[in-house]
Formats: sequence, structure tokens, C-alpha cells
Amino acid sequence: MNQNKGIKTPRRTVSLCGALLAAGWMAGAQAAEEYLLTVTRPGLLHVIDMRTNTLERSCTVPGEFGSGAMALAPDGRTAYVLSNMWEDVYGIDIKTCEINFAAKQSTPEIKVKSIQSVAVSADGKELYTVQNRVRQHPDRLEALAPQLAVFNIADGLEAKPVRTFPVKRRITKIAATSTGEVILGGGDVEAIDTRTGATRIVTPLASWDRGPLWAPPDAFAMHSQGEHLNEYIMPYVTAKFADESANMETAEWWWGMSRVNLETAEAEAMETVPFEFIVFTFVTDPNNRDILYGAFNQVSKHDIREKKTLAVEPLQHTYYAINISGDGKTLYVGGTASDISIHDAGTLKKLGSIELPGDMSTADLRVARIK
Repeated sequence: MNQNKGIKTPRRTVSLCGALLAAGWMAGAQAAEEYLLTVTRPGLLHVIDMRTNTLERSCTVPGEFGSGAMALAPDGRTAYVLSNMWEDVYGIDIKTCEINFAAKQSTPEIKVKSIQSVAVSADGKELYTVQNRVRQHPDRLEALAPQLAVFNIADGLEAKPVRTFPVKRRITKIAATSTGEVILGGGDVEAIDTRTGATRIVTPLASWDRGPLWAPPDAFAMHSQGEHLNEYIMPYVTAKFADESANMETAEWWWGMSRVNLETAEAEAMETVPFEFIVFTFVTDPNNRDILYGAFNQVSKHDIREKKTLAVEPLQHTYYAINISGDGKTLYVGGTASDISIHDAGTLKKLGSIELPGDMSTADLRVARIK
């Protein structure tokens, strides 16, 4: 067991009036345990009890710190963490800290990096990464074509790819659908069939053609914290010009997004709210899919149906990731440094914070639900 019980964390807690209910996650859902998960340097997976907002345990993640990206098993019990400088994936039981899965992707000849890309199939049987590969020659490095790698989770601590398929470059965050595809966030949002390798465009971004009055979008593929609604969000920024002169100074600037339903693999794409400030990560309100929350230098609340920003609250410093409790009442803003900022989802006012040992850098902030 790799549980670090000796870590002491300041318990600046916020009462949420008893155990949280999972009703906000889906209609008719039963109460479940909720844990907030993140990773800090030098290599610790932290499991935070969301009923008390206290650190319950910290599990050692093998290898050097990577990006802190992770994917959850469907039952919420295992977190699959990308580690060792983006090369290896470890499956860690969040209750016991036991490591039950390991995929070491590099070989002596070929160095593999998976930048943010890790996902688990809807049935919990397969794990996916996008492998960016370089062959190491004595006198040079040879860039190889990237590929989607498929692992059987049942292979345990010696997992090797059982299938690979070619994919495009620039792919970072990915997610698995219930239809047997993996959503690929790159220049465009694409989907690949994990059985055949067939690909399709879900939402054209780099390849969109909306005429001369729209600027090509700039998509940001770092985090997608949508497990609570089984969705994948790819934000983008674009501009609508006043005329074909494409004058940037008179253009209307917009946030937009591609949002994929991971149950059906269907997507909606839209401009959401005017671009007024940087947002690093968006998360959807579990009680109202028209409400999005964002975080970077401020935490913000947006109504995408009305296409307006409802509220903004300054943050003490830059944060990269945001997530939300199952009842939709509490926001958690993390990444970058060693503190997770807790906010009321209605007012955005700060309620407290959770201090962690080591900084989170680009780590995910995920919510695991265990029934």
C-alpha cells in the first residue's frame, strides 16, 4: 500500500451541512460518496472527502511528475494517472492506494509521450492513450506517426497495447463514449472507432468554413471535467467581422464550444458568450446545462442560452481547473499552486480552501462518485 498517512494538511474546512446528495448528477440517482481528486508534485494523488472538504489520503504515484492528467473508472474506485513525464499510466485504487494497473509506454528504442491524453472505456475494460512517438537513433531522433493505443485493463501491471490506430498530430485531451469511440481533441474534434480505427469529424474547428466573416477558431485542449454529466467540452475563441475587410478592431469576439454527449457521441457546437477574459476550463452546472462555470484569473458564471456572463469573482491567483459538487452548489477551483479554492456556485463567493503539499501545476481536478 502506497498511502502517505504522515502528510499533514491544514484543515481549513467548509461545512456543507452533512453528506452531499448525488441528485444533481442525474435525476433519481441515489446518494453516493464523493471525492475530489488531484495530483501534486512530486507525485501524489490526493483524495479529498467532499462532505468535509478535508484530505482523506494521499497515494504515491510512481515515476516523475507528468501533467497530472487522469481518467476515472466508471465505478469511481480507480483513478488512472498519467505520470513519469507523460510516459506511463498507473491505475490507483482511491480507497486503498493499491496500484492495480500499469502501462509503461516507452521502450529503449522508442520514446512515447501522451500529452493529457488518457481515457477509460464506458464499460471499464479498456484504457486509451494517444502516443506521440520518437525513435531514438545514436545520432538523431526520428519522429514517428502518432497513434491511439488500446490497453486491456485486465492485463494489470504489465499492460501492453493490444491495438493501435494512426491518428493526427496535436491531439491532447480525449474521452471515451458509450458507442465504442474515443473523442480526440486536436485541430478539430474527431472521433475514432476503437475497434476499426475509422475516424470522423465531430466538430470542425481548424477545418471549418463559415465564410469570410468568421475567423478560424482557436481551440484550447487542456482540461475537460465533464464526468458528472458524461460530456466532453472543447472551448474555442473566434471573431465575427463587421465586413470582409476582417478588421480585428471592429470584430465581435466570442467564446464558443464543442460539447459532446459521451452517451450518444453526438455533439453541439455554438458560440456561447462574448470573449471578455481568459477562461482555462469550463464545467457545466449539473442542474442546468445552460449554465457554465469557468476559471483562470477569476471564477465566472455564464448563461449560454442568453449568451451572457452572469457573475465574476476575482481569484487570489491563477487557477487552471474547475469542478463542481454533485448537487451543483459548490465549486472547486484548483491547479497551478497548492491550494484548492472553494466557492458558492450561486454567488461565486469564496467559502474556504484546501491546502495540499506540493503544487498541482496542470493536474486535473476530478470528482469520483462511489455508490
